[in-house]
Parts: sequence; C-alpha cells; structure tokens
Amino acid sequence: MSVLAFLIPVSLVLGLGALAAFVWAMRNHQYDDMERGRHSVLDDRHDDAPGE
Repeated sequence: MSVLAFLIPVSLVLGLGALAAFVWAMRNHQYDDMERGRHSVLDDRHDDAPGE
C-alpha cells in the first residue's frame, strides 16, 4: 500500500508535466505548419547556393 502512496503522486506529476509541455508547444506555435518540414527535404534550393 505504501508503494501506491508513492506512485500515484509521481504519475500525477509526470502527467501534469506532459500537459504543461503540450500547452507550451501550442502557445509557441510549434504545430502551425506541419507541411513545411516534410517538403523542405525535397526542395533543391539552398540558402548558401552560389550564384544567388
């Protein structure tokens, strides 16, 4: 029974930490543009390309 007294608060702290990380990511617009990352791999243009 003493193990539950330890594990329940630990699980609540971890869950609240995950929720706080998700809320932080949403407020900092981490999920706004989900398409750019996967298409940038296929893009041939580079910022450091000579002649531009």
